[in-house]
Amino acid sequence: MKRLLLNKGFNSFLASLVSVICGLIIGLVIMFIFNPQGAWDGFIIMIQGGFSDSARGIGNVLYYATSFILIGLSVSFSFQTGVFNIGAIGQFTIGSFVTIYVAHHGTWLPAPIQWLVAIICGGIVGALWGIIPGVMKAYKNVNEVISCIMMNYIAMYLVNQLIYDSLYDNSLVGTRYVPTTSLMPRVGLDKIFPGSSVNLGFFIALLVSVLVYILLYKTTFGFELRACGFNPNAAHYAGVNEKRNIVLVMIIAGFLAGLGGGILHLSSISKYYKISEVFLNETNYAIPIALLANTHPIGVIASGIFISYITVGGTLMQGQGFPVETVDMITAVIIYFAAFSLVFKQFFTRITTLKFNKANKKRIQ
Repeated sequence: MKRLLLNKGFNSFLASLVSVICGLIIGLVIMFIFNPQGAWDGFIIMIQGGFSDSARGIGNVLYYATSFILIGLSVSFSFQTGVFNIGAIGQFTIGSFVTIYVAHHGTWLPAPIQWLVAIICGGIVGALWGIIPGVMKAYKNVNEVISCIMMNYIAMYLVNQLIYDSLYDNSLVGTRYVPTTSLMPRVGLDKIFPGSSVNLGFFIALLVSVLVYILLYKTTFGFELRACGFNPNAAHYAGVNEKRNIVLVMIIAGFLAGLGGGILHLSSISKYYKISEVFLNETNYAIPIALLANTHPIGVIASGIFISYITVGGTLMQGQGFPVETVDMITAVIIYFAAFSLVFKQFFTRITTLKFNKANKKRIQ
């Protein structure tokens, strides 16, 4: 029992679980305030998530989880190395547009690889977008949070203009629908989860998460990156090139975010990029997913699926008389409490450490 309580992984899981429970309780209170009659039924539907809509709902949970995992992974990877990649939003945005553009103009490619070329191009451009704040931080000591926020807005307005100039569809107020030959393969998932949009992208997200875990924890390069995050001065003294690593971290993080945006927009025949002056909805969950996972690459898989699960359940709540605004607010409360997972983790670690230290002192005496 002692070993379990002092285990960092167990404390992380416990902290995330407490955060989720607190968010659900506050969400239930809000539901009773706005709709006392349908609050409990709506809460049960939200808890049931995709299971409330049979196989279609479960498939949609996996569909939404794909982009959540990849953009959350982008933020988690950078956090692990001491870099705050708030720019994942812009990288996701620019990667989405480039993927759609290549999908429309790459129809001359063999059909089986059109989608692959498109999402790789989206990832590459996302990586290039991440280089800019990376270089500014590494060589000019510009705070990456500020530069990333600026790059996010530049990406949003640049993509809006590029859509007007190249792929605009007046009836959709956005890009044209992606050609069917460029859509992600369904690999039989459409038969397992009929009516949903889940596709090969989910397995790609799982594979990429495992690869990032191996990179961070099983390679010398990953150790150097994490060493820079723990103590840049000590890493520099040990001969680690922290400037190069900062740039490489932003390149990799940008690629992950751009890849997520690309896969999202090649998932369904009815998917398109709508011109707007707000960021894509999926990008709102990047930081909460990373925090709920305690920035661990494998934990991101679980937190991404959970956020997707709650999102799908919240959508189904509208049938209980809850308007979409209330659903969004309840989901936001749950996600807000997810941000407290690191606080709860520190609390549990401190309590268990003090408890066993006191026990050891009494034993010595």
